[in-house]
Amino acid sequence: MFYSLNLILIKMKKNSYLFTSESVSEGHPDKVSDRISDMVVDSYLTKDPFSRVACETLTTTNRVILAGETRGPDLDKEELISKVKDCIKEIGYDQQGFSWKTVKIESFLHSQSTDIAMGVDSKDNKDEGAGDQGLMFGYACNETDELMPAPIHFSHKILRLMAQDRKDGLLAGIEPDNKSQVTMLYENNKPTKVTSVVISTQHSKDLNQKQVKDLVIPYINKSIPSNLLKDLDPNEIYINPTGQFIIGGPDGDTGLTGRKIIVDTYGGSAPHGGGAFSGKDPTKVDRSAAYAARYLAKNVVASGLSDRCLIQIAYAIGVSKPLSILVKLTDDNDEKANKVLKTINENFDLSPRGIREMLKLNNPIYQTTSAYGHFGRKPTNSGEFSWEKTDKADLFKL
Repeated sequence: MFYSLNLILIKMKKNSYLFTSESVSEGHPDKVSDRISDMVVDSYLTKDPFSRVACETLTTTNRVILAGETRGPDLDKEELISKVKDCIKEIGYDQQGFSWKTVKIESFLHSQSTDIAMGVDSKDNKDEGAGDQGLMFGYACNETDELMPAPIHFSHKILRLMAQDRKDGLLAGIEPDNKSQVTMLYENNKPTKVTSVVISTQHSKDLNQKQVKDLVIPYINKSIPSNLLKDLDPNEIYINPTGQFIIGGPDGDTGLTGRKIIVDTYGGSAPHGGGAFSGKDPTKVDRSAAYAARYLAKNVVASGLSDRCLIQIAYAIGVSKPLSILVKLTDDNDEKANKVLKTINENFDLSPRGIREMLKLNNPIYQTTSAYGHFGRKPTNSGEFSWEKTDKADLFKL
């Protein structure tokens, strides 16, 4: 394998490189945790749009534990437990080691720290401050119609299509816990072909590995354009390379909220500030400012101004205005980047309140973000993925 990779590198031109991104399905233990944490956020926001929530979830063999801080309406504990079971059922878990019917659920949610609340709440003519310090990145590129990097986009799509068919009864024997990985050759900074695909999928004990492979490989062809697959060596398609994958989900590996932050964003194609999204209400700029940065970057690229755009925004806890905003474009053209920055400063309120109002983030829209990426998704009529709109592109046209 090492020898094969070296051969590929030797044959590539100096301005060419291989890049890989992975995705994990909604049944991956960490994503089960993300889904439950975002359900808690949605449950609070449904009753009070100004609720404060920071919820962490641990999932393991037939057990779910919730912990974190909240401020807002009282939620009935039994109702919350029932909603946790609904999440597990919707994902598709009714296995001996993890089932919505038998799982034991404990909640240790408690009141938000008054020190945090004091810094975030608006009073005495002071605007609402950021819910934490930190830096957030947004990124967009014209590699796909969704203005996402191609490797992460195709990795998500493979698993999303598999999940849909599994739930529709069209993929019998395939279980909820899956991972995908796509490696692509870039030439002159453009993806030109797929060089390898890895898919690991949980399956029933009744399927052998040939049957698993026969079921899964068609999803590669459904998800990736044929022109990018035409040179793919069949030996570079790896399906369940360990040999079998029967024990999976939280029974096979403990899950925690917020451990798949690269999967959630750009697959490693852009920097990450380090803060997770799931389980957090939109006063937490880890979430809301990352959405705003993506919104800005996507509109810049949609305008045709640049093939790629990276935006960084930084905040201090309790302070409403950003400490800094950075814009980087494809050609590192400072004059263009400064024009973009000037447009942002003149047209967008990037205070926590301004972001929430601009993108309508106080709505219960977060469960659907918990798997298959927070970016590159279609905005819905009910308000999900509002940051994916390109309605401000005209502002950035020269």
